[in-house]
Amino acid sequence: MSLAIFDDRLEIWSDGTLPFGLTPSDLKREHASRPRNPLIAKVFYLRGVIERWGRGTQKIVELCVKAGHPEPEFGEQAGSVWVRFLPSGYIAPHRVAHDLTGRQREILQIIAAHGSIPLREILERMSHPPASGTVRDDLYHLKRLALITSKGHGRGAVWRLLNKGDQ
Repeated sequence: MSLAIFDDRLEIWSDGTLPFGLTPSDLKREHASRPRNPLIAKVFYLRGVIERWGRGTQKIVELCVKAGHPEPEFGEQAGSVWVRFLPSGYIAPHRVAHDLTGRQREILQIIAAHGSIPLREILERMSHPPASGTVRDDLYHLKRLALITSKGHGRGAVWRLLNKGDQ
């Protein structure tokens, strides 16, 4: 089993295929339980670790949706089964061409939450705002990294996230 944490998702991979003809799409709806090791599954059931056989993946979907996140994606590839969890909103990357500072990540989060936003409003929403020139330098740096873009000039300029299609 492996766990991979990316800036925009979490993936869990397990070696092996789904048992007995199950497909990834079956995992989101009621399906027959066919544990590979029925003895271990029975022990888990009797101990109360699982409530019902064949319901675990449905429970994962329900809990994600209840928490306000998108449904997880299930897949099968190259002899492995995987589940991918996606966030409910924008998450600023830790690393682009190099590590971003905490302040730069905070700026990205503010822009993501408010759409097009001018510098003065970014400063108002920062937890510990530095000098406006420092934030302006960060904005231009993030623009050079193709994470954000601006429209307008001077005090009238607004900043927004750069969509993948904008590049």
